[in-house]
Amino acid sequence: MNLIDPTVVDLSRLQFALTALYHFLFVPLTLGMTFLIAAMETVYVITGKPVYKEMTQFWGKLFGINFAIGVATGLTMEFEFGTNWSMYSHFVGDVFGTPLAIEGLMAFFMESTFVGLMFFGWDRLSRPAHLAVTYLVALGSNLSALWILIANGFMQNPQGASFDPVTMRMQFNSFLNLVFSPDAQAKFVHTSIAGFVTGALFVMGISAFYLLRKQHVALAGRSFRMAALFGVISSMAVVTLGDALGRLDYLVQPTKIAAIEGLWQDSNAHSSAAAAPWLLFALPNDATQKNDFEIGIPYVLTPLVTHSMDKVIPGLITQENQAGPRIENGIKALNALEAYGQTHDAADLAAFKANEDDMGYGFLAQRYAPDQNLNQITPANQGAVIAKTEKDIIPNVFVTFWSFRIMMFLGFYFVALFAFASYFSLRNELQKHKWLLWASMWSIPLPILACEFGWITAEAGRQPWSVYGWLPTFQAASSHPVGYMVFSLIGFAVLYSTFIAAELYLMFKFARLGPQPHHEVPDEGATPMFAARAAE
Repeated sequence: MNLIDPTVVDLSRLQFALTALYHFLFVPLTLGMTFLIAAMETVYVITGKPVYKEMTQFWGKLFGINFAIGVATGLTMEFEFGTNWSMYSHFVGDVFGTPLAIEGLMAFFMESTFVGLMFFGWDRLSRPAHLAVTYLVALGSNLSALWILIANGFMQNPQGASFDPVTMRMQFNSFLNLVFSPDAQAKFVHTSIAGFVTGALFVMGISAFYLLRKQHVALAGRSFRMAALFGVISSMAVVTLGDALGRLDYLVQPTKIAAIEGLWQDSNAHSSAAAAPWLLFALPNDATQKNDFEIGIPYVLTPLVTHSMDKVIPGLITQENQAGPRIENGIKALNALEAYGQTHDAADLAAFKANEDDMGYGFLAQRYAPDQNLNQITPANQGAVIAKTEKDIIPNVFVTFWSFRIMMFLGFYFVALFAFASYFSLRNELQKHKWLLWASMWSIPLPILACEFGWITAEAGRQPWSVYGWLPTFQAASSHPVGYMVFSLIGFAVLYSTFIAAELYLMFKFARLGPQPHHEVPDEGATPMFAARAAE
């Protein structure tokens, strides 16, 4: 296998990261607003109060803007697997493509079909029928996330497939193992609930804007309260499920969890006790393989990650030193595989099968082999090749550490903000605490930022693998001229920036306008606090 120009690989990674980060600006809001809107409509169907219908229609309009632009930004990503990541597509296309196909044929079509009925079916459907449609839109959007994260879960923890030495591809051996991968299921729930937090703070923040300006008070007060209650439950759940994902990473991606925690040495390296401190702040130095500065809480990390007080968490340096035998086995596996392709000798196949699980580490070693040919590795130069390859198993610690910390600190901030918002809203004391309204309004973009950093944590922490333990990222890219990659990268950046500008313009425009005149809700039906404030 010939290696791709490293510049092309870096540009391919940058382009995919750019398109994914742009697209993920819209996804969490779509996931979260659908169920919040469905909850508002449920109250309308149960109570019959017009204000809840107006809430459903108004927030549905903002959801529709986000949904349309989110679809436009997501269409190109699946094509990129074929254009920029052809070796990846060849290697795992049979496995990876299946959940994506199901997502398109089932979840996306379902969501796209019913979203039209949700917007245009108010006068054509009964209340219960329209409510069912709204829930189907919510279900469809979250099913889309499920199948996409099942595909991503295979990249994080490959299950449900095995390598076929005849076709040189990963082949299905269990659809159920693919679908019920612990990584995929945990990440789906964590991501969906993070979307609920995003949707809740979006509604709460815009409602706070109206309350500060004493506009649309009945609608804004009820929307704020529902979003706050929805958000406080969601934010606590997303923090709890984040801990479950950390535990899973400890079991299946030890390099990622060590990078997340800035753990270069084993957790018991500086103490007879294994319980290591959890670092609040650190400056990981990837060049020197140590933290230049750190502040931690003693004895917290080990029980947090291992759910025990005495299990040792292997540090990055230990994992690097332990990778040597796997790299050596991987070299043997690929050499045997190449020989089997030429001779079809059963002995070569047996030699490959004996070392198959470490095949990916052989791929990692290829760029350090003489002439990038593993057959040129001899006992004399093997030690040098392995020593260089060992360094590559460690992800970028600084990026992984701080992307996780930013996501986590924001998560705890959301718990506190929603808790205060729920308490004061239920007591009808929002106008006495305008700091809370201002904080809610200015915090609207923060959940999206937290989601972006969560994605960076998951993907940067998986490196150097595109499929963990099997296919390195630098082996997965397509061979393109550098000029082509630069041109397409600039094109995507301009196009996606245009989409974001359109989203912001439309969101600001319709949020400032608020409910249209025919949507106005009389404040006579408001709670005493809201009615009094409206009269001021």
